[in-house]
Amino acid sequence: MNQTAVLFLACILAGFALVKMPAISFLAGLSSFFHVIGALAILIFALAILYYGVKALIKSK
Repeated sequence: MNQTAVLFLACILAGFALVKMPAISFLAGLSSFFHVIGALAILIFALAILYYGVKALIKSK
């Protein structure tokens, strides 16, 4: 398997971790910031994996 794709999957999981992170007392003010960053990470790396998938499909023809 492509190591870049595995790295992107790990980044998507990190994005989910940021979205699901509970509001701890000293980080409660930054909770919405972490949600936005987590959602952006999920979207960006999911699109990157889709791009690699489409590129591999086109290349295989």
